[in-house]
Amino acid sequence: MIRRTGWGLAVLWPLVVGSVHADNQPTRPAIKANRWQEDWSVFKDPALRTQPLDNLKYIPLSAANPFTYLSLGATLRERFEMNDASGFGVRDVARDRYLIQRFQVHADLHLNEHWRLFTQLEDVRAYDKTTIGGADQNRVDLRLAFAEYVKTFSAGTFKARAGRQDFAFDLQRFISSRDGPNVRQSFDALWADWETPQWRVIGIASQPVQYQDGRHFDDKSNRDARFHMLRVERLVGGSNELSAYYGVYERRAAHYLDADGNETRQLLDVRLGGAARGFDWDIEAMLQKGSVGSQAIRAWAGGSRTGYTFDTLAWTPRLGLQVDVASGDRKRGDGRVGTFNPLFPNGYYFSLAGYTGYSNLIHVKPSITVKPIAKLSVQTAVGLLWRQTTADAVYTQPNLAVAGTAGQGQRWTGAYGQVRTDYAFTSNLSGAIEAVHYAAGQTLRDAGGHDSNYLGMELKFSW
Repeated sequence: MIRRTGWGLAVLWPLVVGSVHADNQPTRPAIKANRWQEDWSVFKDPALRTQPLDNLKYIPLSAANPFTYLSLGATLRERFEMNDASGFGVRDVARDRYLIQRFQVHADLHLNEHWRLFTQLEDVRAYDKTTIGGADQNRVDLRLAFAEYVKTFSAGTFKARAGRQDFAFDLQRFISSRDGPNVRQSFDALWADWETPQWRVIGIASQPVQYQDGRHFDDKSNRDARFHMLRVERLVGGSNELSAYYGVYERRAAHYLDADGNETRQLLDVRLGGAARGFDWDIEAMLQKGSVGSQAIRAWAGGSRTGYTFDTLAWTPRLGLQVDVASGDRKRGDGRVGTFNPLFPNGYYFSLAGYTGYSNLIHVKPSITVKPIAKLSVQTAVGLLWRQTTADAVYTQPNLAVAGTAGQGQRWTGAYGQVRTDYAFTSNLSGAIEAVHYAAGQTLRDAGGHDSNYLGMELKFSW
């Protein structure tokens, strides 16, 4: 199995084995954000079952084969949020205070060394939220249900999955499991990949799940949208991660400021990530072409995160710099759509406040992260924002145009300050606090917007 370093490719690994010491002795597996990535087969050794309910993490189903077992688990996330107003108050949205809750239970059935069935149910609720959006609430529904096949040959490992699943790539700029909002993003998909120690090739054909909250178990494949991809990954220069993919994104009845109709985007993405001698880097660029109705698409974007960690200093400070650029539509009525579509972005990438979307954007964000104690990290950052072109709008998450900004005002959009703390109380319980203040530029003010503030406080328990 390929072992990855850095921030990127580990998030999408279909199967992750339990941790192993240098002396090859298995240890307790770590809880992961994507629960289907966990492998509790090491619990076939009863000596590792040291915590309450550990017998439910590994329920043997065959005396002859220790890899035939059932594993159960659950995740509960509670987050209290305060937000002055989404979209900077342009739509006269009042200040909001609310609690969002995500509760998930899963069953991971391993039939043998090759076959497994994974199912996850969830109940997602938003209490006292003024406006309930599609990513806020989804009561009692099927989130994941897929069958997986894994077979190792002398030349490499073949893996395939079919069913409702999620996937996330790299820093999740454009393809994510959308962990920031309350409802994560799933796909009804076919997935296949081939892995060697240096290479990985992935093919995906999918439809994103259409979330509905009218009754229980009413989510379905979104027949108005499709996403397909062929991706190649390669380890270069030791541990550097080089990847590229070609994708096709399709959506019916799409709407942009300068185009309406069926949307087809062909995507070409290249990314390099790695770390060495205290430095870390992640650089990605994407080109998009295709059409929206009768209009041609010509769009692009690029992002980078670089940093340096002072390992020998107290609190091991990391100085970071994030730079992002995404195209906008430069001229109405010219037969071209230049607005970049961020596809399935992760709100965590900028901030949880949702004030910044990855369209028509120039974004510069210096930061410093420190670790006063082993389980605590604190990040402080300042983000500076401009529009790539004043002919297009200011966008918020995921790619919503702020009314009254297209073709108006200056390129300067505003600046925000961000403070985030993360603390791991135990291996099962973590907490986070994030605060963001956005100082709106004159263009937003002329459109009726104002400075905005966000505060989020989160606890997450995973078993």
